[in-house]
Amino acid sequence: MHSKGSLLRKRLMVYWILIVCAAIALVLFVREKIRAYSLKATLIKSVVSVLFIAIGVYGLNASSASMDGGPAGMLIVMGLVFGLLGDIWLELKYVFTEQDLLFTYAGFATFGIGHVLYITGILVRFFPPGGIAYVLAPIVLAIALSACNAALEKPMKLDYGRMKPVVIAYGALLFTTTLVSGSLALYYGWHEPALNLLFAGGILFTASDLVLSGTYFGMGHERPVDFVLNYFTYYPAQFLIATALAFF
Repeated sequence: MHSKGSLLRKRLMVYWILIVCAAIALVLFVREKIRAYSLKATLIKSVVSVLFIAIGVYGLNASSASMDGGPAGMLIVMGLVFGLLGDIWLELKYVFTEQDLLFTYAGFATFGIGHVLYITGILVRFFPPGGIAYVLAPIVLAIALSACNAALEKPMKLDYGRMKPVVIAYGALLFTTTLVSGSLALYYGWHEPALNLLFAGGILFTASDLVLSGTYFGMGHERPVDFVLNYFTYYPAQFLIATALAFF
């Protein structure tokens, strides 16, 4: 029989192998993306996302959490899967430029569904008994922040155009994921590693999308540094969200 320590070492080894593979694929993707928009870059990007999903699934299966964490954890996994689909759709908008708007809508929709799944998974697992204010307050704040973001469109030199309603709806979901996880982490006294990781991931996810909004709706934001900043905030966010599953 394997000792508990030996089993833990093997699990950590597999975990680190997945992380290293994901990091290598991410570097290859960013390198290819800086060179040109291409199907090759899209394929490499999909591999990166699949590896982060694998980290999440492995962490969930290897965790010693109670059975209660399984269903909620699978909702988070599905959120990561929809993130993969969003990655593909938004990347294809640069390859098939004549279908730019269609792929943009598809990308926002799938990422939005992903955030709904994240929020649902968080609430299923960590809904605060008698602490409904810790859920409602961040949701109200998230909607307000998204509305403010839309109102600052001109000062930020952005042009959302017909995408403005979609941007507002998506922003509300994005901010809700971050603020609800942070609010619940506070409710539990920062003693729940999963919530702490989800909150940190949400912050990076928000930072990534703020950079991305300049690329999509602004001018002069398609420099290599913008792509690097976007992906090196977005994928660490995915990594933190995936890693949180080990504590469900």
